[in-house]
Amino acid sequence: MSGSALYETFARAPLAFERGEGSWLVTEKGERYLDFAAGIAVNSLGHGHPHLVAALKDQAEKLWHVSNLYEIPGQRRLGERLVEATFADKVFFTNSGAEALECAIKTARRYQFVTGHPERFRVITFEGAFHGRTLATIAAGGQYKYLEGFGPKVDGFDQVPFDDIDAAEKAITPETAAILLEPLQGEGGIRSFPLQSLKRLRQLCDKHGLLLIFDEVQCGIGRTGKLFAHEWAGVTPDLMAIAKGIGGGFPMGACLATDEAARGMTAGVHGTTFGGNPLAMAVGNAVLDVVLEEGFLEDVNRKALLFKQGLAAVADEFPDVIEGIRGDGLMLGIKCVMPNGTVNGALRDQHLLAVPAGDNVIRLLPPLTVTDADIQEGLKRLRSAAKGLSEAVAAAAK
Repeated sequence: MSGSALYETFARAPLAFERGEGSWLVTEKGERYLDFAAGIAVNSLGHGHPHLVAALKDQAEKLWHVSNLYEIPGQRRLGERLVEATFADKVFFTNSGAEALECAIKTARRYQFVTGHPERFRVITFEGAFHGRTLATIAAGGQYKYLEGFGPKVDGFDQVPFDDIDAAEKAITPETAAILLEPLQGEGGIRSFPLQSLKRLRQLCDKHGLLLIFDEVQCGIGRTGKLFAHEWAGVTPDLMAIAKGIGGGFPMGACLATDEAARGMTAGVHGTTFGGNPLAMAVGNAVLDVVLEEGFLEDVNRKALLFKQGLAAVADEFPDVIEGIRGDGLMLGIKCVMPNGTVNGALRDQHLLAVPAGDNVIRLLPPLTVTDADIQEGLKRLRSAAKGLSEAVAAAAK
């Protein structure tokens, strides 16, 4: 794409796809790629899912946009369904994960303001986090590579080492409003917070009058085998940001909150032009139709076990390429021995698509609808890639 009219902010692979079918993408030349990237965990139900396509087509023939000046029935329905399925009492719809995080951060600050603590505006976050690309969310994530060159870091975020709950407690000051984390970090290298850590953070927030915010933009909507990753720990947040999988490929996100956490979000204090539009709501409701269907999440867990066992076998066979396997559900990571870019290139040569991450990890994020045959084919291609890399290492050592 170099020399085009587009910003040169993406190091795109030299691939262009014409159509998709389930877990597969097809190029303009007819080459088929097994898609275990899923648009970075976005295409939760794969490509061309008939229920999603029908929902979007039906809504597109009726109404696209009216703005939030008026009632949007699909928005009310999706909000009620998310409330029924989660800890939340209130929902604010957005267009992206970053917007959902911005809403969560503003909601937490506003809560402290209306409850008599305007001095509380700071948020504790954890190293390795990725919360979006806005000025506030790159400050929350704290990674230098995203902050460099954009002026002073937005104030209000205090970072502590990953899963260091003692450090988090020590970082609490009279200005602290909330603690924010991804229960399972994606960009950070498929790193899970231990369930006990999530429980301790809930206790910390309760003890100090803080709000607990979960970022489940990537790990939510069935990705770990439960509707949301924090459910495995049996704890609930006060606020949660979601996106990616809830739209199944259509841009949308949401901030979920308890009644108490949302008490400061009154008319006029926050808004969106496109968030909650009829097209997005039709697709979001269609995604929930499938994911909340009886037995769907149980099947995700079954397939995840099959996939993880297969990955472990490949890792055992090629320890000079793969150090280990990590992650939960269908959000898995390959910890690489050699540079993850080299491994990702080898996978792409086998027509298997994956996503690089931090900590020298490759993310494997197949659609939740991936078939057993797709999984076996993916493992076959992964093994071929690892075998080729291992043989190259051996040849270079001679």
